[in-house]
Amino acid sequence: MGEKRVLCVGLVCLDIISVVERYPAEDSDTRCLSQRWQRGGNASNTCTVLALLGAPCAFMGSLAPGHAADNLPDVTAADFEQVNLSQYKWIHWEGRNASEQVKMIQRVEAYNKTCPPSDRVTTSVEVEKTRPEIYQLFGYGDVVFVSKDVAKARGFYSAAEAVKGLRRYLKPGATLVCAWAEEGADAMGPDGVLVHSDAFSPEVVVDTLGAGDTFNAAVILALSRGRPLAEAITYGCQVAGRKCGVHGYDGIV
Repeated sequence: MGEKRVLCVGLVCLDIISVVERYPAEDSDTRCLSQRWQRGGNASNTCTVLALLGAPCAFMGSLAPGHAADNLPDVTAADFEQVNLSQYKWIHWEGRNASEQVKMIQRVEAYNKTCPPSDRVTTSVEVEKTRPEIYQLFGYGDVVFVSKDVAKARGFYSAAEAVKGLRRYLKPGATLVCAWAEEGADAMGPDGVLVHSDAFSPEVVVDTLGAGDTFNAAVILALSRGRPLAEAITYGCQVAGRKCGVHGYDGIV
């Protein structure tokens, strides 16, 4: 049997990206150099990057026919009951309909109690949006990714501050990771040691859309393959930096 897969649960959407020479001044008639449509959504982007980095992966979310689909339902706990957990080594949730997602994570926790350690599924969650309902996800997941926006909304002004201050909301033994754009990223595992990575900025920044999803994917891949936390966040910053220097994702490898 080959390597077990990483499953990403969350949103897929359509991103329409307009490329311009520089950020347009208000009321100017700056011409758009080009435009592209690309599949987006945090969990979908993370899955795209995992695949490009060579990880066997899968995506779970609502898909729809047509160019633009409105009001797609989020994955429910009932939908998640259909997932065969034995196929996966890691499941990542993009924090959305948190009360349903808590039930999904609890199902994985119950499954993990019934199987040998080598078959357990690692869980991770991304707390990206500043919606208090999502904050309950801090208490779930073996690895929690918290965004700069959420950290600032909670009163923290650096990744290190956020990791130290928010860690008390995690379950025992969990790891907290916070990326802070050009400041790099910080994280803390169960040992309580704060680790840091500087950012790896490209010579020219051309496209930062999805950089956070790229960081998450690279960190998940490194941790899922047994790398130490400091090494994992450094790898995350390296891959996210490469991504900022290319349009889309194809040039990151």
